[in-house]
Amino acid sequence: MKSTVMCAFTLHRRRAHVRCTPRRIENNIYRITRAGNGPLEVLTILLACASFAQAASNVQTFALSDSKDLVLVNVKADAVEYNGRKAVRLTSNMGKDGFALLRGTDFQDGTIDGDIALKITTPPGVRMPGFFGIAFRARPDASRYELFYLRPGNARSDDQAMRNHSVQYSSEPDFGWYKLRRQWPAVYETYAPLKVETWTNVRIEVEGRSAKLYLNGSEQPTLVVDGLKGEDLRGGVALWGYQGEEAYFSNFRITNSTPLPVKNGSDASGTWQVRFLSDTGPFEGALQLEQDGGKVTGTWSGALGNARPVTGTWRNGYVELNFDAEWKFPHLQGHGAATLAGWIDGDSAAGRMKVEGLTDGRWTATRKP
Repeated sequence: MKSTVMCAFTLHRRRAHVRCTPRRIENNIYRITRAGNGPLEVLTILLACASFAQAASNVQTFALSDSKDLVLVNVKADAVEYNGRKAVRLTSNMGKDGFALLRGTDFQDGTIDGDIALKITTPPGVRMPGFFGIAFRARPDASRYELFYLRPGNARSDDQAMRNHSVQYSSEPDFGWYKLRRQWPAVYETYAPLKVETWTNVRIEVEGRSAKLYLNGSEQPTLVVDGLKGEDLRGGVALWGYQGEEAYFSNFRITNSTPLPVKNGSDASGTWQVRFLSDTGPFEGALQLEQDGGKVTGTWSGALGNARPVTGTWRNGYVELNFDAEWKFPHLQGHGAATLAGWIDGDSAAGRMKVEGLTDGRWTATRKP
């Protein structure tokens, strides 16, 4: 996992090739000076070397030609050759999902890039074959982690609903696939043209409370998660496989970036000005909230009714709020359950909102002074 960076510079008087690593920068001062370069040229080269060395320290690479860089939980790892490349194969027959932590990773924001493949070994006719993916911000014991996973068997289904379950996000253990699918249909999963027994390049970009999944070098993300559900803002990166199947992983690269300054634990109390950008147009309103431990109460007033009683929960800065919304439009009148879910970060908040029978979308809010 050690990185070596080559810095090549063409100077006006002569060409200097400098190999830059944190250990060699001091030696380069002597070598570059002996080459006859002026003080400004020396300083420019050394600053560039220092910058490259710092960038290299933020990158970790894992060839995964063997299992020495893996910490295994409920899984077996073997070094194999699969579809023309060296890889690690994960299998689990312990009745639990397989989890292999990439040793030494401590990831908050940045990019995870790797190649993965799946061989389905479950018997023909099994309804739900084919699960494999990448976990991040993971605890070493696999008790909590964020997860993107692929289901290539579903991608070939004749049932469009099953096809839409090809790429999925979950946050274990509190926001599994079932809860997210039932509460927020079509928000945390989608279709992608996946194939079994074929290498798929996966790139995950994480920034603050958002993550994007890209497949096979596409410039557009396949799945966007705006509002990661996990409480842990940093943790390890892990390979993830499903019991009874063979998952293959190769050529992983993790690039850490400067994290966004988000923190858990923000208080919900106060008056919040809310803007709801939905699939039927924008709505605005105000939330007056009081927090008592994990319990939240208050009122909603605005486009979806006035002085509507609000109840909800608070968990380390994550809120789920509910009220009975009412609407009166020229061709549509009625009422239904409104739900807001998302994170509070200081005096701002954001997340998903839906009104049963009416609309769905994203909400943002600002706390009034």
